[in-house]
Amino acid sequence: MDLLDRKKAIPTLIGDYNRFLIISGLAGTAKDIGFLTKESPNTFLFGGAMGGALPTSLGLALSRPNDKVLCVSGDGDILMSMGCLATIATIKPKNLIIICVDNSTYLETGGQTSHTGLGVNLDMIANGCGFPITKTIITEDELLEGKYIIDNKSCGPVFLLLKVNNSNPPKYSRNWNASEEKNKFKKNLIN
Repeated sequence: MDLLDRKKAIPTLIGDYNRFLIISGLAGTAKDIGFLTKESPNTFLFGGAMGGALPTSLGLALSRPNDKVLCVSGDGDILMSMGCLATIATIKPKNLIIICVDNSTYLETGGQTSHTGLGVNLDMIANGCGFPITKTIITEDELLEGKYIIDNKSCGPVFLLLKVNNSNPPKYSRNWNASEEKNKFKKNLIN
């Protein structure tokens, strides 16, 4: 079975990115989200802090209950913070949506096979933790079902496992000035 191309699947799944506060994982997902949003003020891209996207998204969702928080992270990043899935499931922030972009590789460190490439199923783990809504997305039809969940479900947390092929993320040269990016995101939250 041919897996989805991340360059097409992620924009389709997310749709209007301006309706979210977005936290992205590093490597591929930072490029995916950076390219899609051009690092708009409602986005924060992680870099060099593997495992940080989930706990940051949880904190943001708890502190901003009236905003929809979208965490877009890779399988490697989520594998590094799996305990956070259990915490999210027990706290149940209704405004948190997690998209795990799973290419079964550690793109950040050179493309080695990740645990998901060896049989670990993050959708089953999220479901087992108690997420009320989980879905694996492999086909175009499932992609549209995932988009429907994002667009129409008001109760979270939601965990969507987006299985993608090994194609590269979009070429994108991001701003690596962490202070600048943090301040931009913070200013957006304050206004």
